[in-house]
Amino acid sequence: MVAFTKLELPPAYRAVSLEIERLILDGTLKPGDALPSETDLAGRFGVHRSTVREGIRQLETEGLVRRETRKRLVVAAPDSADLAPRASRALTLQQITFRELWEAAMVMEPLSAALTAARRTDAVLAELDDNLARTEATIVAGQSPVALDMEFHSLIAAGSGNRALILAREPIGQLLYPAYVAIRPHLPQSAGRLMTAHRAIVEAIRARDADEARIWMARHIEDLNRGWVLCGLDPDMSVANL
Repeated sequence: MVAFTKLELPPAYRAVSLEIERLILDGTLKPGDALPSETDLAGRFGVHRSTVREGIRQLETEGLVRRETRKRLVVAAPDSADLAPRASRALTLQQITFRELWEAAMVMEPLSAALTAARRTDAVLAELDDNLARTEATIVAGQSPVALDMEFHSLIAAGSGNRALILAREPIGQLLYPAYVAIRPHLPQSAGRLMTAHRAIVEAIRARDADEARIWMARHIEDLNRGWVLCGLDPDMSVANL
């Protein structure tokens, strides 16, 4: 007798969310399009409204739809702010180490800087100049520039115009944040080195010199690893332990 495998069918609410997700991903439903009402969707799918409600809640969690009013739902396009926290949690659960994050940053950050230099706009340059001014003022005031350093790198990535790169690097940046926080109090010279690197990167971007931007960003990211080692921290430590 032939042995048939028992089918593993998804719950009804998940089947609803998967079908709507499919319509979004294939472009049938586009960002900004309004979804039919829960009652209408329940009729189309042949399920209860409560099932539709659970399916929509799943889509909201994934950032694929958002609620404009209590009854109006529209299709959304998740950005790095939506996706990065989930990706960061996944990386943390995988016990990703500082070494792994740093190696990834050594590839992505110099590339971001080079692309931004090649494609930079006056608006991007203005944002970077503003970040430089605020970072310098923060350092002069004796405060930590770590949050502004993270902002600097996000601005560089945004200036690259490469959406895949922006989405890929954001969770890496979020997970490296506590690494910066951990080492900075032990390295008083780090603030001055950070400002030197940031100024050089911005000047290279201003001059549209992609090679120089790449070189200085690589030096900047190398400094993070150097600081980690100087603090006596294990590069194979999981970021979950920071």
